[in-house]
Amino acid sequence: MSHPTAEPAPTDSPIARIALFQGLSPKSLARVASIATAQRYPVGTVLFRAGDVGDRLYLITEGRVRISREVPGMGEEALTILGAGDYFGEMAVIDPAPRSADAHVHEACSVLEIRKDEMEHLLLVHRDLAYEVLWNVVRTLTARLRDTTDKVTFLAVTGKFS
Repeated sequence: MSHPTAEPAPTDSPIARIALFQGLSPKSLARVASIATAQRYPVGTVLFRAGDVGDRLYLITEGRVRISREVPGMGEEALTILGAGDYFGEMAVIDPAPRSADAHVHEACSVLEIRKDEMEHLLLVHRDLAYEVLWNVVRTLTARLRDTTDKVTFLAVTGKFS
């Protein structure tokens, strides 16, 4: 089965503005764009919940999404609010474990969704693209871990964490 050759994506395409795909060539950006599906969600939409099976990753092109966890006895605890250019749900592509948090539309948003199986195929077939994308994932996860460490340290120091 032959696949059409991906046309280079313009560097001002929505895919080019997503942190996960920084540094990719126009040809690689076009490959990613070819498997992305645009969706629009109103405020309050729950995109997924902790414990759900992860089947896609999300690229925010407009609006904001709140990533949170439900804390027994306290309610929802926002972990972060992501905006245009951010992405989330990438762990589903790397790890088969269930979702680790909830994702709620905080402000009406437009996203590009990429199904896990399509992203896995793209990364398997195009090793150069996989190398760049996975390094960007590592950078993102490192930054998120630092943020979490800072939050835990703050809670411990202020006595709000016991």
